[in-house]
Amino acid sequence: MPKFTDRFLSSFKVEPGSKDRLIFDADCPGMGVRATAKGTRIFLVQWTDPATTRKHREPLGIWGSITLEQARKAARVRLGEVAKGVNPAAERIRTRAEAEAKRAEEALTLETLIDDWATRHLIQRRKRYATEAKRALRFAFHDCLRKPASRLGRSDVIDRLDKIANAGKAIMAAQTIAYGRACFAWAEKREKVAGNPFRGLPIPVVGSERDRVLTESEVAEVWAAMETLEYPFGPFYRMAILTLQRREEVAGMRWSEISDDFSTWTIPSSRMKNGRPHDVHLAEPARAVLRTLPRVEGRDLIFSTTGATPVSGFSKAKTALDAAMARVRGEIEAKTELKTATPWRLHDFRRTGVSTLARLGFDSIVVDKLLAHQPGKLRGVAAVYQRHEFAKEQAAALDAWAAHVIQSGAAAANVIKLHGGRQ
Repeated sequence: MPKFTDRFLSSFKVEPGSKDRLIFDADCPGMGVRATAKGTRIFLVQWTDPATTRKHREPLGIWGSITLEQARKAARVRLGEVAKGVNPAAERIRTRAEAEAKRAEEALTLETLIDDWATRHLIQRRKRYATEAKRALRFAFHDCLRKPASRLGRSDVIDRLDKIANAGKAIMAAQTIAYGRACFAWAEKREKVAGNPFRGLPIPVVGSERDRVLTESEVAEVWAAMETLEYPFGPFYRMAILTLQRREEVAGMRWSEISDDFSTWTIPSSRMKNGRPHDVHLAEPARAVLRTLPRVEGRDLIFSTTGATPVSGFSKAKTALDAAMARVRGEIEAKTELKTATPWRLHDFRRTGVSTLARLGFDSIVVDKLLAHQPGKLRGVAAVYQRHEFAKEQAAALDAWAAHVIQSGAAAANVIKLHGGRQ
């Protein structure tokens, strides 16, 4: 066993007829050099695993790219680790695995996770749910989207959700918790993340955000304002309040869903929140709205500016409706002293209609049916055996509601005319 020197290494060659040649250093036992037929000398270190008694060899580098002393130093480090009970090969594998895991962690940003969840899982859900889930998570955690999803801490989640709730949007905060919990649960099952920062979070207390019911005076103002708006949003809002259906359901209304006599609107299961088709009775005022709408050959959507997609831009449209209501209010306020500054939204039509129909004496089962809700009275066994749809009762309820809206609007119009005449 010779002591390695640069002079020795330069003369160390493969014997004729051999592919390689291995020899160990007398100055650093365990370090060797392997000569190849191409003339390359490769430093290596060899040790015996005390647990398995198996020999392990690890390359250190090629002579010329590293010096002899650098090879000896590296070999002594490896052998020192072995003496301490550390397996350099296993440690190298562990280090490589940790590096790969870190790269994977950094690659899976929150934005990437949300997109993967939407693409691979939410494709099975309703389009409306998928769109809202992505929008809510991106809005709440907009400053964390480029950071690794696994580093989204529980304190970060609580801080952002508290800000949303404190801004008077408790329902949005509660929905964001539900979306985030579902997203991370999906990722956790696939071992993309180690934990779910949304798990066990308390749902924010929901205040009056969804308790809004429009007064009769407000219904009058809304109807009068709607009639001043042009297509598509004027007729859209009128159909929404007259049918008491959801915003997306009305926005996606198609001529092919309307019966020939305009008496019934059948919403297919693909567009319903509960996944079941829903028949909506169209009262005479609703039919009158449909008769005034333009029909373009080859276009099925009733409310559309492109002909290819349903109407959108609801925030801007709501602002226009609020402005129209302010104009109407300005005309009748001097006589009636109406003040309607309390914010409201389109979904409040449904709650207002339900409240009015209850006051008019309609059964809650009928009202729940026309809203496409599961009636509160029909739970458990009753829900299994009670299959009557109360179609006639639903029609009577929507006729009564439409009459109430029209009468309120007519009263407001009379006040406007009276006030204008006296001027």
